[in-house]
Amino acid sequence: MLSEQCLQKIDRELAKYPADQRQSAVMAALAHAQVEKGWLSPETMQEVADYIGMPAIAVQEVATFYNMYNLKPVGKHKITVCTNLPCALSGGERAGQRIKDALGIDYRGTTEDGQFTLLEGECMGACGDAPVMLVNNHRMCSFMNDDKIDALLEELNK
Repeated sequence: MLSEQCLQKIDRELAKYPADQRQSAVMAALAHAQVEKGWLSPETMQEVADYIGMPAIAVQEVATFYNMYNLKPVGKHKITVCTNLPCALSGGERAGQRIKDALGIDYRGTTEDGQFTLLEGECMGACGDAPVMLVNNHRMCSFMNDDKIDALLEELNK
């Protein structure tokens, strides 16, 4: 069950839309639920659907369409490396390999201690800052050279 605090956040999102368009808040509602739970289980998606008043399949369609939603458990720190062409040509592949080597996992893997999950991502809209990566969908890291990657992993590992 989602906490009262999470439901209050969803209520604030719902208040932004007319009563007959509550479904417009589904993306924000899923984001709040994911922050609280760490991922979106089928039960969590059902709860969001019931709370908003929309079909569960419609909530699932949104959650499966966008890659920022976790449909299975992930590590405490989810790092998504942009591997789209501009980033790949500007060091994205190297950055991804640096993280793979440091964590001992491949893309779509999670470290044994559950601290890190590494994913490939599509365009993050910051090609001029390549290579870029997102941490937990909320923090964008730009110009990620080896030193910055090492510092990021050290910071997150504390």
